[in-house]
Amino acid sequence: MTSPFPTAAFLAALPLVLVALAVLIVGTWFVGRRLRRFAVIDVVWGVGFVVAAAVAYVLSAGHGDDGRRLLLLVLTSLWGLRLAGYLAWRQRGGEEDPRYTDLLNRAPDGKGELHMLTKVYTFQLVVMFLVAMVQVVGMFATGPLTWVAWVGVAVWAVGMFFEVVGDAQLTAFKADPANKGKIMDRGVWSWTRHPNYFGDTAVWWGLFLVTASSWPGVLTILSPLLMTWALAFRTGKPLTEQRMAGRPGWDAYVARTSGFLPRPPRRVATP
Repeated sequence: MTSPFPTAAFLAALPLVLVALAVLIVGTWFVGRRLRRFAVIDVVWGVGFVVAAAVAYVLSAGHGDDGRRLLLLVLTSLWGLRLAGYLAWRQRGGEEDPRYTDLLNRAPDGKGELHMLTKVYTFQLVVMFLVAMVQVVGMFATGPLTWVAWVGVAVWAVGMFFEVVGDAQLTAFKADPANKGKIMDRGVWSWTRHPNYFGDTAVWWGLFLVTASSWPGVLTILSPLLMTWALAFRTGKPLTEQRMAGRPGWDAYVARTSGFLPRPPRRVATP
């Protein structure tokens, strides 16, 4: 018989998870301030979920199902550390991201750095804490792993495939000087214009299914919904396509390639 959800232990763990994330975010702000490059928060995004999962893993010992606890820790760590490593490599030796430069320029005179902490980094902290409920609730869930959880692992694997392969293919494409100014439309990029954002979304739906396989995990559906909304409709796809619009070949690429969910490229009649 499955034990009831350990509500008291779960509620006691929440402030500790929040404190751990707050320390990470504030520490990252100090690093960004010292480097004068606040885009370092992008690198820490994936790390934050690993921290939340690790803290919840320790605090849920003796409460949650050990199989689910370990599975969530491993899946979250593989995704988060891979993403952090890739973004750190991409940012190496570079200048501040134009998005953060714009935010600094729009802040009141002399308060740009404080604005980044109170408006941008704090917002990231709140979102990270809310989304991490998939891991935290899942760590304390007592029901055994079911077929729903293994479907989640399969969905997570699909997401990782698109993220890892998409990033590798784009990196190789950009490394070739002959491709300068061209649109990447090969490999998984011919199936979706945003394999990395789709992959991220699939990863979070996969993690949700692992947690949702035991009550009250289904209540964490806000986490994948929030990630899907942000990546597909708010900060991911829309902002990227604003920057890409007008480039040579972009309109033709849009006409034949799915905007988000992967599918074979359309056949577009040549005039």
